[in-house]
Amino acid sequence: MGNAQQGPPGRGDGRGGSQRTQPGTPGQGRGTGDGASRTAPGKSPMMNGTQGDNQGHTADGGSAQMVVEEDKSYLDAPAGALPPPLARLKNEGNFLFKNGQFGDALEKYSQAIVGCEEAGIDSPEDLGILYSNRAACYLKDGNSSDCIADCTRALELQPFSLKPLLRRATAYEYLERYRKAYVDFKTVLQIDVSVQAAHDSIHRITKLLIEQDGPNWREKLPEIPLVPLSAQKHRRDEPSEEQLKARAARKAEEEARKAEVRFNSLKHEGNDMVRQGRFQDALEKYTECLQIKPNECAVYTNRALCYLRVNRFQEAKQDCDSALEIEPANKKAFYRRALAHKGLKDYLAASTDLQEVLQLDPNVQEAEQELEQVTLLFRQSLMTNTQG
Repeated sequence: MGNAQQGPPGRGDGRGGSQRTQPGTPGQGRGTGDGASRTAPGKSPMMNGTQGDNQGHTADGGSAQMVVEEDKSYLDAPAGALPPPLARLKNEGNFLFKNGQFGDALEKYSQAIVGCEEAGIDSPEDLGILYSNRAACYLKDGNSSDCIADCTRALELQPFSLKPLLRRATAYEYLERYRKAYVDFKTVLQIDVSVQAAHDSIHRITKLLIEQDGPNWREKLPEIPLVPLSAQKHRRDEPSEEQLKARAARKAEEEARKAEVRFNSLKHEGNDMVRQGRFQDALEKYTECLQIKPNECAVYTNRALCYLRVNRFQEAKQDCDSALEIEPANKKAFYRRALAHKGLKDYLAASTDLQEVLQLDPNVQEAEQELEQVTLLFRQSLMTNTQG
């Protein structure tokens, strides 16, 4: 958070009864008043962790209670150009935020912001950090609207500051304001192309915008600001191996998605053409399908049907062979190969395939009828050969 230093969490006085620091008196020490250690009756006062001359033990051999002061030196760390009281508030907020106390951290940042305004402090960088830090608290608490307002104020004070842009983009996405989120994430990547979270978010939001606004979604985006060179980081850095792998994986995923959409569209068009009797046109569609998915059994059997309808029996047989390599028990492939054999006047092979169909499903009446026909044709061919 900002430029604060994190201090180690203290243990207090070890009794759980220390007073909570009040907002108006940040950093008030513990160990005095009601929160201080009490001296047990009959025993000498504690001195530097020992009790009298007994060196940390009571008269009956029990261990004396140690007094450990909480280390709050981190609260006095410098914080930019902020005066010590306001720096302390900021440091307290940072410590609370890191420990998951977002509501308390928000209160400290708010006090620091008010203090800056009342004192007339002219430090856009420090005030911008305070607004950005408070925005992070709002975001953690699910208050996206106030997060956006604070980030916008921070960006007015420090244009093209990375953290407020990221936080505002995330808040926009939570509110489903995807166009504004996209613009902010794109701006982030102009500043620092190595921010992987921004790449991932752009990839995710692009899909949502396509669903929301259709193929012309880019035309509906607000203008993406041009980041000056002075604000850009890592512009010339080569992407890391991890980034390259992530990009390659996203690209492969996107290409696979597009291929699936294209495949389904072509198959649907081919099926419609078959129903319309446009078998040659359907052949072309199914051929394109197989270029995308060369192991799709149904496309082979569909194209085989088209080949049969245009009397290209050898090609029909080859497609059925391919289908049966993928699915050895495919009834359509056996049946249509039988028809291809029939067209090629190989009646014995046709009979064999039709018997395979009936073994797989005895209720296929078309196969029974064809088997009768090819059996008759086979006998006629034998008689013709005998007479010849």
